[in-house]
Amino acid sequence: MKRTLSILGSSGSIGQQTLKVAQACGHRVAAITVNRSVELAEAQARQFQPRLAAAADERAAAELRVRLADTTVKVLSGEEGVLEAAALAEADTVVTAIVGVAGLRPTLAAIDGGKRIALANKETLVCAGELVMAQAEQTGAEIVPVDSEHSAIFQCLQGCADRGEVRRLILTASGGPFFGKSREELAQVTRAQALRHPNWAMGEKITIDSATLMNKGLEFIEAMRLYSMPPEKIQIAIHRESIVHSLVEFEDGAILAQLGSADMCLPIQYALTWPERTPGPAKPLDLLSCPPLTFQKPDPETFRCLGLALECAERGGTSTAILNGANEAAVALFLEEKITFLDISRLVEAALERVPVVKSPSLDDIFQADCAAREAVYHCVR
Repeated sequence: MKRTLSILGSSGSIGQQTLKVAQACGHRVAAITVNRSVELAEAQARQFQPRLAAAADERAAAELRVRLADTTVKVLSGEEGVLEAAALAEADTVVTAIVGVAGLRPTLAAIDGGKRIALANKETLVCAGELVMAQAEQTGAEIVPVDSEHSAIFQCLQGCADRGEVRRLILTASGGPFFGKSREELAQVTRAQALRHPNWAMGEKITIDSATLMNKGLEFIEAMRLYSMPPEKIQIAIHRESIVHSLVEFEDGAILAQLGSADMCLPIQYALTWPERTPGPAKPLDLLSCPPLTFQKPDPETFRCLGLALECAERGGTSTAILNGANEAAVALFLEEKITFLDISRLVEAALERVPVVKSPSLDDIFQADCAAREAVYHCVR
C-alpha cells in the first residue's frame, strides 16, 4: 500500500532516511517540517514537491518562503505551521521525527486526525504515554513504532493473539561508546568521544543519550506505555553487536527475536507498510559474516541516567516528564561544553529531587513539569 506522508522533522537523521524510503518505495510526501535547516528543507521541497513545508523557527520560515517562491509549496511557520502539517487532511501517515518533548503536541494533533503515527519521538510516550495511548484508542489512530528496538518488539508480537502470553520484553542496547568503563573514566569523557557511537549514525542528542544509557531508560518507559507492560516484565540486555534489535519471551519459554543490520530504513519502512512487507532500501543482514552475538547485564549504577530512568518507570506520574525535560536541558549544556559528561546524570537527579511529582497528570501538568525540570537544571549551573 502506498502512503501519503507528513514528515515532522525531515531534516534529522530519521527524517532524511524516511525520505529515502519514500523515494525507494513510491510513497508520496505531502508535508515536511524542520526547525532551522533552511537549505536542506529547500532541497527536500524541490525534490519531493510537498504541498506544505513548515519551519518552527520564524526567521528560518521567512527565508524558506523566499527560497521557494518560485514553487507551489506553501511555507508555514512556528508551532502552528508544524501542527497544520501534522493534521494535514490528505496525509494518511505522520512520521513524528521531531526530537524531544517538542514532538508531543504535533503527535497529538496527528492522533486527533485518526492517522497512522510512525512514531520516532520516544519522548511523546515517556512524558505523556497514558494520555497519548488513550487518545489514540479514542480516535482510531494507529501508533506504529519506528525505534529499532520497539519495531523489533512490534514485529515479534505480530503472531501473539493475547498479550497475556508474553512473559517479558527484552530491549537490547549497544551500550554506547563507554560501556564497561568506570565512573572515574567517564569523568574524563569529551564531547567528541561521546558523539562517536560504535554502531549507529544518529543525531547528536540521541547519540549522547546512547552514551549515557538514558536512551535505553527512555525506551524502557516507552515500552511500558506502548505495550501496556509493567516494569517487572521488561528487561534490558547489552548487545554490543546491534544485530538483535530486541526480543519477546513468551509464557511457554519461546523467545522470538528480530535481527537486522544497523540500518533505520527497515523499521521506518515497516512502520509505513505494516502489515505488508515490500522490497526497500535497507541493507540486508548477512548471517555468515556476522560476529558472535553476545549479551550482558547493564550497569545502572555506573550509568546513573539509566538507573534514574528505571526509578521513574516505577514512580510514574510526572516523574518521567521531569526526567526527560532535565535530560534534554543537561544534554544541550553538555553539547555546548558547559558541563561534564557525569554532570548530565547529576543534574537530572537534582531536578528529580527539586520538582514535585503529580501522580495523575493532565497535559498541562506534564508541560509544567517539563518546564520546571529545565529550570531546575539551569538553576544548578548558574
